[in-house]
Amino acid sequence: MVTIARSDDLAMVGANGGGWAAPLGTAQPLDPRNAPTSPWLALGTISDDGLTTAFDEDSESFTGWGQSAPFRTVITSSVRTFQLTLWETRRPIVRSIMFRQDLTALDPDVEGIVTFAESATVTPDRRSWIFDIYDGTLWERIYVPEGEVTDRGDDTAKQDEMRGFEITITAYPDAANNTIYRSYLAPELDEVNS
Repeated sequence: MVTIARSDDLAMVGANGGGWAAPLGTAQPLDPRNAPTSPWLALGTISDDGLTTAFDEDSESFTGWGQSAPFRTVITSSVRTFQLTLWETRRPIVRSIMFRQDLTALDPDVEGIVTFAESATVTPDRRSWIFDIYDGTLWERIYVPEGEVTDRGDDTAKQDEMRGFEITITAYPDAANNTIYRSYLAPELDEVNS
């Protein structure tokens, strides 16, 4: 009988996590084991649906004359998106993201009241993003140097539902032509090779 190699140390559950946003062009922190600090702002509580990373790719296949299988396939489009629901809807950075507002536009007046208007003309609102995924002592960090909210869910205020802002962020290429940078704690080689 064949022995199948299995190791729960090589599996990961997205048991917990967090997100941060910063002005476009903000570099990721040097040590991914620490929470980001200013100018990074925490997105607060994310719904129990967690973080979904979507891979949307298109390709073109080329099949030779007289053949029934392609001999070459070219990826013509490769888009990465991140979807999450932000539950701390009163957090200024969350309002800034949802309603495309500069943070300074959300400063309260002397009476503590915040007032802003949503424009009929949408302007680009690119930011830098960090998403951390935790499973006990295991972690993974995703850094998006240039990303923009390209889809927003409905804003529902209902008695038996937590109000949340559902957003989808699309990653764009940076100056080095990279859309995402990933960091994680590498497994021990003897775990991988056994």
